[in-house]
Amino acid sequence: MFKKITIILSLFLSMTIAQAITIDEIIASAKAATSKEVRVPDFSLTDLNGNVHTDESTQGKFLVVNFWATWCPPCLKEIPAFVDFYENNKDKVLILGLDYEQSNNKAVTEFTDTFMVNYPIIMFDDKNGPQFEKFGEVLGMPTTYIYDRNGRLIDFHMGEMNIDDLQKAISK
Repeated sequence: MFKKITIILSLFLSMTIAQAITIDEIIASAKAATSKEVRVPDFSLTDLNGNVHTDESTQGKFLVVNFWATWCPPCLKEIPAFVDFYENNKDKVLILGLDYEQSNNKAVTEFTDTFMVNYPIIMFDDKNGPQFEKFGEVLGMPTTYIYDRNGRLIDFHMGEMNIDDLQKAISK
């Protein structure tokens, strides 16, 4: 019996370490991409209010692209930070909240109203979905890409962000 438990535990530990290494490698790979000259993709996204946001309309501002979902606990924790950050920086920053789930506009609007979201929210739908993919593969949520005023990727973050993280990114 002890031998079986030992074998099971060692297999479990091996799988856990392998998974941790894989996730670390993914994050390292994504961060390495920020050291290369990665540019904001050509995109056209329509928000919940019907406003169209494009790579051209965001020029001259920092662009924060945040992939999130209503069912994602870290996403929910970071939304107040994004709201505060946007309120204090909307003259030089545009945040686009890309809701990466199949949901209806009414449910997401009620959700964002509850959190008093003050930045554009983009739904994943037939029109916007293909545009989401242009930013890169989203392996976990939340995932945030930050581009400088010239459209160059300056930061990538997988996981919850806070105001300090956001502020550091735009002061690089």
